[in-house]
Amino acid sequence: MTDTETARGTERTVEGAGALVGRVIENVERVIVGNHDAVEQILPAMLGRGHVLLEDVPGVGKTMLARAVARSFDCSFKRVQFTPDLLPSDVTGVNVFNQKTREFEFRPGPVFANVVLADEINRAPPKTQSALLEAMEEETVTVDGDTRAVPSPYTVIATQNSVEGDRTYELPMAELDRFMKKLRLGYPDERDESELLDRVVGHHPIEDLEAVADLEDLRTAREVAADVPIEAPLRNYVTRLARYTREEARLGVSPRGSIALLRAAQGRAVLDGRDFVIPDDVQTEALPVLAHRIETDDPDLTGADVVGAALDTVPVE
Repeated sequence: MTDTETARGTERTVEGAGALVGRVIENVERVIVGNHDAVEQILPAMLGRGHVLLEDVPGVGKTMLARAVARSFDCSFKRVQFTPDLLPSDVTGVNVFNQKTREFEFRPGPVFANVVLADEINRAPPKTQSALLEAMEEETVTVDGDTRAVPSPYTVIATQNSVEGDRTYELPMAELDRFMKKLRLGYPDERDESELLDRVVGHHPIEDLEAVADLEDLRTAREVAADVPIEAPLRNYVTRLARYTREEARLGVSPRGSIALLRAAQGRAVLDGRDFVIPDDVQTEALPVLAHRIETDDPDLTGADVVGAALDTVPVE
C-alpha cells in the first residue's frame, strides 16, 4: 500500500473531514503557487455542495487550479472547452439512433462526471451556458424528455476571463446565482512567480499529481459539514445581511445566496477544525459567496462594495 493510499480514509468527524481538507490543500499546492486563499475557498464550497466560478485575466492559473483540485480526488473528471460554436447537446449529451438495435441510445456528455471543468464558460452563448443550469441546481439532466441523474458528489468549477468583452458572453444572473462562489486569483508576486517558473521548467507537476482522497472521503466530509449546527442568531444574521443587500442594490442576494452562505460557513468551520459555526465563518465567506449575486444602478458601486458595507453595518446579535 502506498503512502497516498494509507493517507486516505475520512472518519465521520470534524477532525477527519478537516484532515481531508488539509491533505487536498497540500496536494493542490504542489502545483499552485501563491494562491493559498483561493485554494482554501474552493474546499469549503465543495464541502457545502457548491460550485465555483474562477474569473480573472488569461494565464494566471485558473484552469490549472481546477485541474489540480479535480486530480486530488479519485473521481471522474471531464473538461468542457466552451467555444462560440458549442451546442447544448455537446454538454449534456444526445440520443443517437443505433442501426443494429433500431433504438435510440443516449450518449452522455461531459456534464456527467463528479467534477466538471467548464473552461472559459463565457465564450459560449447563453443558450449553451444554460445547459449546465439543471445539473448545477438539481443534479439531473433532461434530454428529449428523459431525466438522468449526474454522478454524486457533483461539482462544477468554471473559469472565465475578464477581458475581451467583445468576444465573450456575459453570464446571466440565473447562472451566476447557481455558483456558490466567484473567486479571483490575481497576478503572483515576484517571489511566487519565480518559484512557479522553477517548478514548471521542463516538466509540469500537474502530470505527476496523484489523488489523496476518494469519493467516499468527499461524501463523508460533506455529511460532516452538513451536520455542523448553526444557531438561530447566526441564521438571523445571514438573513439581515441579505436584506441589507436587497435594500441597497437594484438586485440583492437571493434566498439561494443565503443558503449558500450558511453552507459555506459550515465548510469553513470544518476547515478550521470546529464543530460549530461562528460569526467569523460567515464574515470570511460573505464576500466570495454574495458579491456576484448583486447588481447596482451605480457603475461605481460594486457588489463587493455592498457586501463590505453590509458587514460593517449589520450587527451580530
